[in-house]
Amino acid sequence: MKRLRTSWVVVLALTTALVVTAGIAGFAGSGEAARDATLAPPTIQSPPTISGTPERGSTLTTSNGTWNGTAPITYRYQWLRCDPTGGSCSNIGGGTERTYELKNPDVGNTLRARVTATNSDGSASSTSVPTAVVRPDAPAPVGCAGNAPIPIASIAPPERLVVDRQSINPSVVGGSTQSLTVRFHVSCRGKSVQGALVYATAVPFNQFSIPAEQTTGADGWAELRLNRLRGYPAARNQQLLVFFARARKGGEDLLGGISSRRLVSFPVDLRR
Repeated sequence: MKRLRTSWVVVLALTTALVVTAGIAGFAGSGEAARDATLAPPTIQSPPTISGTPERGSTLTTSNGTWNGTAPITYRYQWLRCDPTGGSCSNIGGGTERTYELKNPDVGNTLRARVTATNSDGSASSTSVPTAVVRPDAPAPVGCAGNAPIPIASIAPPERLVVDRQSINPSVVGGSTQSLTVRFHVSCRGKSVQGALVYATAVPFNQFSIPAEQTTGADGWAELRLNRLRGYPAARNQQLLVFFARARKGGEDLLGGISSRRLVSFPVDLRR
């Protein structure tokens, strides 16, 4: 009878040990499952998009897209050059910044941006849709349609230059005046022209020296300096000093192209 009781005690002890062990194992498993449930690697909500003009020399910028997952999330970038349909893409060497400047090999192709998001729980990537086909640089505006100053090289017939303003120093030419500074402003459709050649001479000749042609600056003005000659004054009662002024484009015929000519006058007071 004593032996039987001892056997039951042993069985009860083994059963209890098994139950406790199973409980501990079950508890540990539940903890790992709970931890797994809190992991949140990045998942894409909306893909990255590219902004900018698909034109050689322009800069494109990719957004990160919208991601879910444990914060903080960091991002890495890779630009891809693709065929005109957006396929057959390959990594662009060095194209690992958020912005990318379009170069010669990009012309005629499209680009995509791949964004890789990483947090403490993992990483994932998403790729943008392709850009439009990259085109060459936009041609420089021809004529006088651009912003001032208009470069002389972009102006061609039927456009014409206009000498629209002038000034002289001294403001009144006197009988004792030995030198002059005259300034002429050249425009095209009211916009200053840069690089036009300006010629000026007093009429009649031999009153003041004839300076070399001068070039208009970004403000459209050219300045010429003249010295008095023995033909000034042209008359004892002279009241005006008349100038012939011409503006032209270098390399064109003096009487053709976009050149312009006009007569202007300044006051004279021989008593000064």
